[in-house]
Amino acid sequence: MEQNKTLKTRAQTLRKNLTKEEAHLWYQFLCRYPLRFRKQYVIGNYIVDFYCHQAKLVIELDGSQHCTPAEKEYDNRRTAYLQSLGLTVLRFSNLDIFKKFDNVCAAIDMAVKERTTQNV
Repeated sequence: MEQNKTLKTRAQTLRKNLTKEEAHLWYQFLCRYPLRFRKQYVIGNYIVDFYCHQAKLVIELDGSQHCTPAEKEYDNRRTAYLQSLGLTVLRFSNLDIFKKFDNVCAAIDMAVKERTTQNV
């Protein structure tokens, strides 16, 4: 997948400064997951929160700023673009990370297993 070079530096900065929700998901689940996930990964003109190449899976964590009409429209365009590349996008709210963490992890695990079974 081709990366937008101008976003690479921004992605590196974001990797070093994860939100508390991103850090929680990364350190408590994704960094230990059997398949490799990348954090703050550039795809096209976007930086996705987490990406698993083998499963073609994007995970996005949405804070309250994603509730505005403009942000929802942006997220819809972004999701449509990622889906056009054959990627599945899972979105979770920041609140889900702290209140329903086990459910979030189970949903990610299920999506990975479904996606990797389809790709065999």
